Amino acid sequence: MKKDFKADVDTNLNTTIKNLGVAKIDSPVINKLFVDDRDRVLLDISLEYIKGCQSKGKNPVTLEMAGPRKKIFFDPSKTKCGIVTSGGLCPGINDVIRGIVLELYYMYGVKNIYGIPYGLQGFIPKYKHPIIELNPEFVTPIHELGGTILGSSRGPQDVSEIVDAIERLNINIMFFIGGDGTLKAASRVAKEILSRGYKCSVIGIPKTIDNDINLVSKSFGFDTAVEEAKKVIQSAHVEATGAPNGIGLVKLMGRDSGFIAANAALAQRDVNFVLVPEIDFDLDGEGGFLSTLEKRLDARGHAVIVVAEGAGQKFFDDKQKKTDASGNIKKGDIGVLLKEKIEQYFVSKGIEINLKYIDPSYVIRSVPASASDSIFCGFLAQMATHAGMAGKTDMLVGFWKSAYVHIPIELTVKERKKINPSGALWMSVLESTGQPDMKN
Repeated sequence: MKKDFKADVDTNLNTTIKNLGVAKIDSPVINKLFVDDRDRVLLDISLEYIKGCQSKGKNPVTLEMAGPRKKIFFDPSKTKCGIVTSGGLCPGINDVIRGIVLELYYMYGVKNIYGIPYGLQGFIPKYKHPIIELNPEFVTPIHELGGTILGSSRGPQDVSEIVDAIERLNINIMFFIGGDGTLKAASRVAKEILSRGYKCSVIGIPKTIDNDINLVSKSFGFDTAVEEAKKVIQSAHVEATGAPNGIGLVKLMGRDSGFIAANAALAQRDVNFVLVPEIDFDLDGEGGFLSTLEKRLDARGHAVIVVAEGAGQKFFDDKQKKTDASGNIKKGDIGVLLKEKIEQYFVSKGIEINLKYIDPSYVIRSVPASASDSIFCGFLAQMATHAGMAGKTDMLVGFWKSAYVHIPIELTVKERKKINPSGALWMSVLESTGQPDMKN
């Protein structure tokens, strides 16, 4: 069985973190557990990988450990910081905003903190969005709310205009909270700032409910999403078992990666079919999904199906697909298609079914963070603040191998993290559901 993370990691990966300059100022942080840039975390801890590196005469790839530094780059009394949130909503955004503000204000003594409203639009003068002054009084209750108090938007904005705005505001540290598109924009902003010789740190905090950021074990909001999805699956199971040939069909978020669907199914082991973007399946034919579903109903009298939104896209005409404001291809609605195909199939067979279709996507992403996610968000906020004050840039704070680390943004946006069809997670899903390979 292959691992969820391949052992043949590219030993030439450059994980060096950029710095604005030499950090010379004593840190005011009372925490004495300071971290040095020489403290590292192995990218792959497997013996197979380490032996492979040794056989090639190369050192294993490592990541810089996150945490407070003894010396910082920015003078807290003169530092101005900005926070922007962009892209889709996700549980925990307000927790991260709150954590950054409280850490800057109380641990470092930074008093000038600004929120950029409505995503990247907030930088652009033509939109006329006024900036928001952030302080402890303003952010104290926001973790109890879903969404983001700064607002959000999708779509690219001119990088030079963004940097112009950062310079006009004299911002020294800019925190970008967002997913793949936001992080790509943050990296371009960081490079533009460096090219101008302006001293501003750009720090990313990965935000994606799909948990699909490469080289990040877990993104905030994911645990909450799985917990909320579990409740929906429980309801679908009740509906399915409460009627003859009952079928509960649940569509969950997951454009290119099915982590929510897979984990929610394992959290509520009443699911009989999990359909995700990474695993191909057929609808028709003896070995296809519909025939397999019929056999399940014949054997047990009910079925629960969980499908990620990006699954089964081969069943849609590519010519009809459009892109959203961020340039992402809009997925065909696999939930509605499955509902229609299931109903048509059993009508043709003369078999009565009772199908209940549930799509809780926008409910799940808009709820406040769970306790575990809120704690996680707090750690990410603290680590991001430490990195910014130390003068690091063009990087994000991530969680990897049970440690918080600094990762160059360009490494994380090269590809999306996906379920390994031969990995432990998917093998566990197959054992739990008992579903076969639904390919003819």
